[in-house]
Amino acid sequence: MPEAGALRAFAIGLSTGAVSDAQAGAFAMAVCLNGLGEEGRVALTTGMRDSGDVLAWDLPGPVLDKHSTGGVGDCVSLILAPALAACGVYVPMISGRGLGHTGGTLDKLEAIPGVKTDVDEARLRTIVGQVGCAIVGATGQIAPADKRLYAIRDISATVSSVDLITASILSKKLAAGLDGLILDVKCGSGAFMKTPAEAEALARALVTTANGAGCATRALVSDMSQPLAPALGNALEVAVCMKVMAGDRAAASRLYDLTVALGAEVLHIAGHQAGETQMRAAIDTGAALDKFSQMIRAMGGPPDMAEDWRAHLRAAPVGIDVMAPADGVVSAIDGEALGKVVVALGGGRRVESDRIDPRVGLSDVVSLGDPVMTGQRLARVNAADDAAAERAAQDVLAAITLGRANPDSPLILKRIP
Repeated sequence: MPEAGALRAFAIGLSTGAVSDAQAGAFAMAVCLNGLGEEGRVALTTGMRDSGDVLAWDLPGPVLDKHSTGGVGDCVSLILAPALAACGVYVPMISGRGLGHTGGTLDKLEAIPGVKTDVDEARLRTIVGQVGCAIVGATGQIAPADKRLYAIRDISATVSSVDLITASILSKKLAAGLDGLILDVKCGSGAFMKTPAEAEALARALVTTANGAGCATRALVSDMSQPLAPALGNALEVAVCMKVMAGDRAAASRLYDLTVALGAEVLHIAGHQAGETQMRAAIDTGAALDKFSQMIRAMGGPPDMAEDWRAHLRAAPVGIDVMAPADGVVSAIDGEALGKVVVALGGGRRVESDRIDPRVGLSDVVSLGDPVMTGQRLARVNAADDAAAERAAQDVLAAITLGRANPDSPLILKRIP
């Protein structure tokens, strides 16, 4: 393993150009083959964090955040950030865009007319100070070493290294100047980590590295053997979040429960002993909805989002139901396949330059264990045209398995303190 000083110097060299693409590619390959170890991960992460701006805050409360490794129907951030703000903490959430079968938080927010997630540091500080939360994209000055190394990893087949994934995720998050961080590491068919062992290994690497870098951090390993919300697609996921924040937790009970669990954990890091009670109250009383509406207004969106959100979310012109071909119980859902359906409809990206149609996706998706009868709806396809809808319907049908078993699918698989 290289010395800590050498790893930090390498990270700075990535941002200044002193490290060539060939050197960076060779480094990434060496890490894939040999690993870095805990000390090396911390050194690379802090070096990448310090390759650009590192925010510092002077606020009358703790600065907290959450990161998810990505999954289908995962719109937790849209509820969690305003709910935490309603609990009296501050959340400068630097998020990303969708690429591949999982959606991006920024794309979901931008399904709301007028919302601008590309803000400078001064505007970020203003929104966080006034509202308590902001969900924005990273500026070019946040962890520039990560942006460069990620592009090289993408073309050198080194994306899957736990050490490099850890440094990439945490360098951006820790540059936000956090007092505490909660990590949601997904596991299952709709996640990048398919097995519990893979997910736990990544969660432990993230937690030990973040704590080693000076940020109090915990992780939950959560189930992604089915979509977290019954909707996949940008405007459709925003609509589900609005229903939950308006008091209809049954609209997405797993989404609600995971949001509460993640919020309770990070509030506990900040010394709030009744975090679960606070989170439930923030969502159930409408306080989170009020904070969300304030944030949307501050980011250029409509001022009446809380009261008239349905009028602001565009609907796809074509909708068809996917019907069960037989009686049975929903025994398996291929979440990755459903995510790819959304991408094929135009609701996600195959390459970074793809434009997204925020209207399209899947809604009313069944859950594992649901009993269904022949002709009962398994999901609804929302598409731009009839041909796309028909293709998607066939793919959805292939992704949902009906059997006789009632599968046990606990939401939280492990807590990493």
